[in-house]
Amino acid sequence: MKFLIVCLGNIGEEYANTRHNIGFIIGDALAADLGAKFSTDRYASRAEARFRGKTIVIIKPTTYMNLSGKAYRYWLTQENVSIENSLVVVDDLDLDTGMLRMKTKGSGGSHNGLNNIIEVLGRNDFPRLRVGIGSDFAKGFQVDYVLGRFSRDEEKIFIEKIPNAIEMIKSFIIAGPTDSMNRYNNK
Repeated sequence: MKFLIVCLGNIGEEYANTRHNIGFIIGDALAADLGAKFSTDRYASRAEARFRGKTIVIIKPTTYMNLSGKAYRYWLTQENVSIENSLVVVDDLDLDTGMLRMKTKGSGGSHNGLNNIIEVLGRNDFPRLRVGIGSDFAKGFQVDYVLGRFSRDEEKIFIEKIPNAIEMIKSFIIAGPTDSMNRYNNK
């Protein structure tokens, strides 16, 4: 059985360690945890590992956030993975900093990456792990906030939460989304 973990973010040094790139940060941590290395491939950096007898493909799209659907669709097809066996890891303004929530469907809200995936796939019923980045910004400054670097306090929170995110992803692979949501979403 094969799983595709799609970790959203933007490529380039100017976006490293920004709130919008928490998906890339978790993807890097997951790959390191599984002993996998990324290499550049079509539309994404790609890593592959084995976990409990399953093949795990982790991608970090190189299409930039607003065109994430192109990379997601390509790798679903390329790897022959069902949408149910894929998980999108994404930042979320609607959750407090460091809060983790798994969902199996939903709108993209104000997230351009999710909205592009929904547009490209023509559906919104794909599993996702939402990573809270909070919304501590003045009206009209959302872009500056999501593309801004973590504060020291935020860094401390995420350093503690990244292992939990990896645990949730592994649970998704082993037990599926429903069991994972029941086990982790209210903690």
